[in-house]
Amino acid sequence: MNMIKPCPVHTYHFPDGKTLTVGKQTLVMGILNVTPDSFSDGGKFDTVDAALAHMNEMVAAGADLIDVGAESTRPGSAALTDDEEQARLLPMLEALLPACPVPISVDTYHSATARIAARMGAHILNDIWGLQYDGEPEGSMARVAAETGLPVIVMHNQHGKAYDGDVIAAMQAFFQRSLAIAHDAGVKDAQIILDPGIGFGKDTQTNLVVQQRLDELLVVNGVRYPMLFAASRKRFIGDTLGLSTDERMEATGAAHVVAITRGADMVRVHDVLPIARMCRMTDFLVGRRTYAPA
Repeated sequence: MNMIKPCPVHTYHFPDGKTLTVGKQTLVMGILNVTPDSFSDGGKFDTVDAALAHMNEMVAAGADLIDVGAESTRPGSAALTDDEEQARLLPMLEALLPACPVPISVDTYHSATARIAARMGAHILNDIWGLQYDGEPEGSMARVAAETGLPVIVMHNQHGKAYDGDVIAAMQAFFQRSLAIAHDAGVKDAQIILDPGIGFGKDTQTNLVVQQRLDELLVVNGVRYPMLFAASRKRFIGDTLGLSTDERMEATGAAHVVAITRGADMVRVHDVLPIARMCRMTDFLVGRRTYAPA
């Protein structure tokens, strides 16, 4: 394994007074799917009351931020138009944003949705197409990030699961293009968080290889960016171990612990309480936290 370059510590200050410090200790992002059809928890939190209750539960369990998504990205799921996504998402944000004590990330690749969510007070944009969604003019999401100044999670993705040559080289090329789009739109490096896109455009073997070589994706064009790692309950875990979705918590924890040792700065998970504990202990073991006897 290569020597891991630490992430520069950066604190984001948001207009509502919330802050988020990246690069110091591993941040835990709790997943709040307000969808009827997500692969793991579809239909559980698609009412305002259920969403609020789960948000509060995750924050109490140790979530540093909450990621809210209204469209399922499971294989075979139907894509939403931006109008359909907004009809599902915006009423949730209206209730969640003033009630949530930690920053909220909005999981969308539609720039119109992102712009409205930012106006409502969302804190982070989470784009599963890494600023390269081909259903909109190039640079649409990047311009929202530039105009709002919000952090943006740039995830690797592709159509299909085949790669010509080395997957890490292909992912580096994808991120280089994403960064060029971002910079052309006026997005600053300090706004950008990378995500290797585990489970997106990759088969099980490729997902395992990407995790094993995660440290090779931390630096793009000589710049060390923060990295979000998100493998919670995903199919590659089930394929590898023969586990159903509701049996994957321990293996999810193992994947995220290893990701931290490979340099990941944030993790996105469903099971916040146990995995936050795993992350905190891993931080002590790798020196991101310092033990102080009581």
